[in-house]
Amino acid sequence: MWDSSNVIMILVGLLETLYMTFLSTFMAYVLGLPLGILLVTSEKDGILPLPRLNKVLNLVVNLLRSIPFLILLIAVIPVTRLIVGTTIGSTATVVPLVIAAAPFIARLVESSIKEVDKGVIEAAISMGCSPFQIIYKVMIPEAVPSLIVGAAIATTTILGYSAMAGIVGGGGLGDIAIRFGYYRYQNDIMIITVALLVVVVQVTQEIGMRIARKMDKRK
Repeated sequence: MWDSSNVIMILVGLLETLYMTFLSTFMAYVLGLPLGILLVTSEKDGILPLPRLNKVLNLVVNLLRSIPFLILLIAVIPVTRLIVGTTIGSTATVVPLVIAAAPFIARLVESSIKEVDKGVIEAAISMGCSPFQIIYKVMIPEAVPSLIVGAAIATTTILGYSAMAGIVGGGGLGDIAIRFGYYRYQNDIMIITVALLVVVVQVTQEIGMRIARKMDKRK
């Protein structure tokens, strides 16, 4: 039967899910944003061509993206324990979430940067701008709407990953759904956790799309 303890458990699970999702997204962007920019600029026809480095980066990104999250979650347990000191709980889950999300975000950033009109970049080059100036004064500002859409997609993807982490005691709504909804056959808890996850995804996606539309100078 539902009582205050169940309500508190669900609310705590929701807060843990939001904590894992947004902290992981931020940290993954710290790694993925410069990596995505480097993937674009280091191409043979990029503004800072480094073909060998580009091949290595592409290989690393492709390898990490090809590993299913559940397998990665288990494989990085020693790394998680080394960094956090434990492998259980929402904070511990942040480590594999960042490792899984960073290469995905790098690809999203790469795609967004490649959408920038090459004519604008060529104009900046002709004016004598340095690669650093082109990146931070041309590429990123021009790609902002697409980058925001990508951030919304990345956030909802990481949210899904965080729910999977419940299998190994990662905390959050996914952990509650598995421990109570699946193992104890409490369908009401399962339905509520799924409904909350859907609401969070929809709200995050809608906010991201609205911000992207407002930032789009082409309209």
